[in-house]
Amino acid sequence: MLEAVRRNRRVQLFLGLLFGMIFGVFLQKAGVTRYEVIVGQLLLTDFTVLKVMMSAIIVGMFGVHFMHSRGMVNLHIRGGSFGGTVLGSLVFGMGFGLLGYCPGTAAGAVGHGAMDALIGGLGGLVCGSWLFAVSSPRMESLLAQGAFRKVSLQEVFNTGTWTTIVLISTVLAALLAGLERLGL
Repeated sequence: MLEAVRRNRRVQLFLGLLFGMIFGVFLQKAGVTRYEVIVGQLLLTDFTVLKVMMSAIIVGMFGVHFMHSRGMVNLHIRGGSFGGTVLGSLVFGMGFGLLGYCPGTAAGAVGHGAMDALIGGLGGLVCGSWLFAVSSPRMESLLAQGAFRKVSLQEVFNTGTWTTIVLISTVLAALLAGLERLGL
């Protein structure tokens, strides 16, 4: 059955849309689609975004590796580069700082009617994607500068997959508990 789903493009698109909408509902319920919360995170006065991200990392690690162990998904380690990371960080940071949304929270904010996210956020995503598509062939050498090798955290820590997941989840859970204890 999973192979049939993997080969059916329409089902893949439907599942992507469905899970994207569910993710947007969770972002909205957590409050991270609100401009004030995003700006509070940037000003280090509201740590809701950080707590949601750390919680999502914990759930995602367990979920993805559980599905991988059952043959439901394939994992592919992606490489990267210093040049691409710096350029992407600058562009992302400018948009995030100017508008107060990241791509996910902008889409979630549009879902609950935020016009600034619709015009600035989604407009910026579309324009930025187009600009990258037309300019990336000329920037290939810059984007490839300082290539990172493809390495997993298991390789970095020299541990097994589940040991790494439990270790990282424990650290993140401790950080979450610390933020709650501090009232952040």
